[in-house]
Amino acid sequence: MLRSGNPTLKAFERPQTWAELDAAQAKSRTMTIEGTVNAAFILVGLCAASAVGTWMFLTSGSNLNMGYGALIGSMLIGLVLSLIISFSPRSAPFLGPVYALVEGVFVGALSLVVATFVSKGGPAAGPETGIIFQAMLLTFGIFGSLLIGFKAGLIRIGTTMKRVMVAALGGVLLFFIAGIVLRLVGVSVPFFYEMFGWGKSGWIGIGFSVFMLILGSLFLVWDFQTIEEGAQAGAPKYMEWYGAFSLLVTLVWIYVEALRLLAKLKGRE
Repeated sequence: MLRSGNPTLKAFERPQTWAELDAAQAKSRTMTIEGTVNAAFILVGLCAASAVGTWMFLTSGSNLNMGYGALIGSMLIGLVLSLIISFSPRSAPFLGPVYALVEGVFVGALSLVVATFVSKGGPAAGPETGIIFQAMLLTFGIFGSLLIGFKAGLIRIGTTMKRVMVAALGGVLLFFIAGIVLRLVGVSVPFFYEMFGWGKSGWIGIGFSVFMLILGSLFLVWDFQTIEEGAQAGAPKYMEWYGAFSLLVTLVWIYVEALRLLAKLKGRE
């Protein structure tokens, strides 16, 4: 056992064994929920700061025309970074913050484009900022309620449900890609714009957006569950950043779907 005669170290008076010290050192090298939460706060903070900065830059002077360029550029860069991190989780501590900044540009540019699009007075009247705050409240409301439900043990995702979720998301992605390809060759796809558009929509389009919001929420619960299981299994330390990266990806997805749903509802007014 280890002891010290230093009176300032009385807080450590309880005898420690080498096994306890080894366990403490192992914990510092493995994934913890606390470490993942800290990493998530950093990534979300970087994303939010980048989004606000992008909004302020694009709305100042004559920079509004750069919105679509910033949107497409950040979307492509974010896609590349997300693929790299997904296939190489060890890169998450280094590329995660970069991805968060890029996603902030995407969120800021998308928010401005959509807010300007739904503005009743058109671009000359400026963006409809109310829809942005509503989408933010909806996103963090979903996050908070699901986190509380998960911590209380009320929500868990089983193996069968995971397969259904993956199949549903895969089906949506295949339909989206097929729809884009068909539209490029001049073939009209029924309900495609209602489902993936941002303007006035019928109940099919609104129902699809609600479905996507629910699907994104289920994936958020899956993220919570994976992080918890990773910490319990003693996953490597870098998985904290990978877990935080996964949370950010899902949160941005939920925000986009919330914004799309609100834009569709706004178009019906």
